[in-house]
Amino acid sequence: MGRLVVLVLLVVIAAWLLRRAWRASRVQKKQPPPIPADLVACARCGTYLPRAEAREAGGRLYCGAEHARLGAGSS
Repeated sequence: MGRLVVLVLLVVIAAWLLRRAWRASRVQKKQPPPIPADLVACARCGTYLPRAEAREAGGRLYCGAEHARLGAGSS
């Protein structure tokens, strides 16, 4: 009789944990997508990156210090 009670308790706990995990995954899917940042293209290679991360040189925006040093053009 004692084993039956333990078995029932384990089944109830497992069902509760599975249901809780399933609900948590559904809540995460309902979150709105993040607001996209203002993207700009590197004047040298064309890679898009957030404006806040871009480097400016000569009035143009670049993806990094090396491309800013090299200037506009193809890679």
